[in-house]
Amino acid sequence: MHDTTPAIEVRQLAKTYPGGVEAVQGLDFTVAPGEVFGLLGPNGAGKSTTVGMLTTAVAPTAGTARVAGHDVVREPLAARRSSAVVFQDSVVDRPLTGRQNLTIHGRLWGLDTGTVRQRIDRLVGPFGLADIVERPVATYSGGQRRRLEIARSLLSEPAVLFLDEPTVGLDPRIRHELLDLIAGLRARTALSILLTTHYLDEAEQLCDRVAIVHGGRIVALDSPIALLAEIGPELVELRIDGRAPTALARLRTAGIAGDDAFAVGGAVHLPLHGRPAGDALAAVADAGVALVGSATRAPTLDDVYLRLTGDSLAAA
Repeated sequence: MHDTTPAIEVRQLAKTYPGGVEAVQGLDFTVAPGEVFGLLGPNGAGKSTTVGMLTTAVAPTAGTARVAGHDVVREPLAARRSSAVVFQDSVVDRPLTGRQNLTIHGRLWGLDTGTVRQRIDRLVGPFGLADIVERPVATYSGGQRRRLEIARSLLSEPAVLFLDEPTVGLDPRIRHELLDLIAGLRARTALSILLTTHYLDEAEQLCDRVAIVHGGRIVALDSPIALLAEIGPELVELRIDGRAPTALARLRTAGIAGDDAFAVGGAVHLPLHGRPAGDALAAVADAGVALVGSATRAPTLDDVYLRLTGDSLAAA
């Protein structure tokens, strides 16, 4: 019989720092067993504070959170025993070898020497560490250190793994290698993963569902496919000769733009919903909206973020 207890359950979770800074404002979400769940948003959106509360490092101001069924405030030790976290900043000891880092971590978790050795031997191959595990971590590349940190977090065999911006600072090739590694975790384990990121491709590639976070609040929550489906398979980006909000209002009045169209900067983004781009551009011209240029393309999660917040995720 499968355990149906949510991996993570968050209800009206909030954190206000001294000075009245509301970093997190009433989050609600549930992560199912075995799910990869993403918190997508720019720096300062409240993602890392949320991870801090779920891993008991930050005390919530209000609301509740449970990890593997354990309340993070009333049962912090049980919540910690059920989870592991890989932080943005490296926490491995560089003078030590990879094996020494793994061994010390396992012993700190109370594992006996034989169990630690067995788990290390089981992890180093899939994580591409077998050839370097006896070397000092100071000689590792950034991607190798990240792989070591994730392997280290799995020694305790957690039910929930928190990955807080795991690919920040890595070059594109190493990033994609690490994403493949993370994607492969679910094929080998029943692990639940909560991933924070501001990279759109990470959310689309890895996550079953994504919560888009803006200003400490969740402004959308669904699968990447469902979020993109709200915009449709194609949109036309209209670069306006004049004020984009004024042009958007005119297009809505004329029935050319719906509620899902949005203006950002000097452009109006117009979902086509099956309408030929040429017909849409002709209707725009008939409405008296002057264009500097236009481009037709498939939407991305950045368009979802733009529509919901009025700002580009990259710019934010």
